[in-house]
Amino acid sequence: MKRTAITILLALCASGLFAQTAYDALMLSENSYEGTARSVAMGNAFTALGGDLGAVTINPAGSAMAPYSQITITPGITVASTTAEGVSPYDNGHLPYFQRKLKSDLTKFNLPNIGFSINFDTGRSYGLVNWTLGFIVNKTADYNQDVYANGLNSTTSFLGRMAYEASVNGYYPDELASSNAYDMGIPWKYVTGYQSAMFDPFNDIYVGATEKVYDDNTCVLAGELDQSYGRRTSGSKYEYIVNAGFNFSDFIYFGINLGVNSMSYSYTEYFKEEAVNYRDFLVEIKDDQGNIVSSSYFNRMKYKSGYAFSGTGYFAKFGVIVNPFKGFRVGATFQTPTRMEIDESWEDEGQTDFSGPDGKSWSSISPIGENSWVFTSPLKVSLGAAYTLGKLGTISADYEFSNYGNLRYRSSAYTDRSTLEYINDDIKACYGGSHNIRAGIEIKPTPEFAIRGGYEMKTSALKATWDSYAGSNGGYVDLTGRDLTHKASFGIGYSSKGSFFVDAAVTRVFMPREYFFPYDDYMFIGEDEAGRPIIDSNYFAPEILIKSALWKVTLTLGFRF
Repeated sequence: MKRTAITILLALCASGLFAQTAYDALMLSENSYEGTARSVAMGNAFTALGGDLGAVTINPAGSAMAPYSQITITPGITVASTTAEGVSPYDNGHLPYFQRKLKSDLTKFNLPNIGFSINFDTGRSYGLVNWTLGFIVNKTADYNQDVYANGLNSTTSFLGRMAYEASVNGYYPDELASSNAYDMGIPWKYVTGYQSAMFDPFNDIYVGATEKVYDDNTCVLAGELDQSYGRRTSGSKYEYIVNAGFNFSDFIYFGINLGVNSMSYSYTEYFKEEAVNYRDFLVEIKDDQGNIVSSSYFNRMKYKSGYAFSGTGYFAKFGVIVNPFKGFRVGATFQTPTRMEIDESWEDEGQTDFSGPDGKSWSSISPIGENSWVFTSPLKVSLGAAYTLGKLGTISADYEFSNYGNLRYRSSAYTDRSTLEYINDDIKACYGGSHNIRAGIEIKPTPEFAIRGGYEMKTSALKATWDSYAGSNGGYVDLTGRDLTHKASFGIGYSSKGSFFVDAAVTRVFMPREYFFPYDDYMFIGEDEAGRPIIDSNYFAPEILIKSALWKVTLTLGFRF
């Protein structure tokens, strides 16, 4: 069975009884710069350019390069397009699960940029020529996505995997059924599943409502299921910046940002299973003498879980731009580690419907869990160069680096220190450096009109993973650079002879492919001599290939004065 090592590692980094994970910290730390339509159209390659309010997020010194005051507002539209389809686990290409190829689109209106800067001219031709003071809000991340997959399955089920996991982990029925089960340290998934009759005890194991059991405790799927999986994420991250920039002799420009990150994120997923023929799924309950006391048929189930983050972060960013000779500029930035304070909530719910003489519906909703935690994201550095071709146009290029292996959880309201250290060790094992390369070009056929293009490539912070399914060495395999995000952008601009200007941009984001497993292989066929459960690898769980793309359209309206 071929499985991508990247997906396996993300499951490793996101597992555990605690809420916060290595994956959460990475997601909240990464930036995907937006800004004004001009900066977006040029791939945000503005470390050495400046003069644009969207670029102040990238290099604080850029504000001092504009010899005027300005104000901008940038509305935008984001369209997230996602296609989900099953991937065959068999060498012959046979596809038993999630056969349908389904597409989902999610459209959001947003405000990538709004801000102003005021220029103060000192009247000097050398030394401090002018300085600026401004306030800018720029969007730095977008979390919107909608995924839906569907197909038939006759060998494995979500409920079967849940029952298997509950058996292996040794949860007692009295614990799962307890009124305070959500406070006992048991993962809420199993409590919700048990209390909504998704699985029940049988002898010394648990059995899913979709399964039948043989005398040797081997569990198999009772019939064919219509399975559906869905998930939706939403939210964004913004930087609120107070900026100051200083122009020294039109040669060296220096700037500083004092910034606050404000972010919100929500994640909801569900899994549905419905009997194609409910008569295949007979459920009988017997008394101690073996007499049947209840008879019903499994009909359908739905398990839903969700969580949400909101929080703020605090940082400072320093930047410099130098004009070594006419037309050529170089720039550099340094951003301090960001201290993030996060509030989190989560909830699970489940429902199982049975038909027949004794059929009924069972449901369970967990309480709302809450936690708060603090972590620090790593410092970021960037270098850039730009060359102005007189009045004809400009070309620029940037390089940005951050080592996400230095992410650290510092404290948590409901997680002990030893658990936080476990997560921090997980971060070290999972993540390393991420490289971001940006390039842009602007051509001005007339002084009033501009045509722009840009490109950005970003490598994943993922460093290595456990490649147990590849069958090579069963150890860590270097995957640096194999998980890339690409952006291509295009835009136009008009600047009047007065104070008004308008820019427009279109961006296409090419996301890495994602191989997702709603649940893992689980077929329980007994125990080995050491008492460890044996999983029959001939019964493969579903695998979903998710292809995602983002389209962003932005329009900037601005005034110079």
